[in-house]
Amino acid sequence: MSAELQQLYQQIILDHAKARHGAGLLEVPAEARSGESHQLNPTCGDEITLRAVVGESAAGDAAVEGISWDGQGCSISMASASVLTDLAAGLPRDEVLGLVENFREVMRSRGTVEADEEVLGDAAAFSGVSRYPARVKCAMLAWVALEEALLAAN
Repeated sequence: MSAELQQLYQQIILDHAKARHGAGLLEVPAEARSGESHQLNPTCGDEITLRAVVGESAAGDAAVEGISWDGQGCSISMASASVLTDLAAGLPRDEVLGLVENFREVMRSRGTVEADEEVLGDAAAFSGVSRYPARVKCAMLAWVALEEALLAAN
């Protein structure tokens, strides 16, 4: 990874850690399907509660209508939740679950799998985190919470 790309990725993480997209749990309309998950990283104390609202796409498939979350933790975990909120909102549920799996593969690779920016968008900025096993769970926290929330929304 070039130094310029690494710097850009660091800036994306810092920007999302400061301006947290989706932060603040929203109320779910009574008629909506939703799921919620609370995740905690006992190693460092990062925690997140994430709520996903699932509706129906024009094709009749389940789609993520919205994501909101509340949490506290390091810049990596908070930025990851923010990036995920932007990436997943409006996408079909199954596509989002595929993105979670793709991100998990990158995070578990210890730097051997480079994230595809065309697939993961700004989440590709977390590729470098995979080289630091102690930080992988920080980056994965919101993704695991979303996966669990979507499975609960069925």
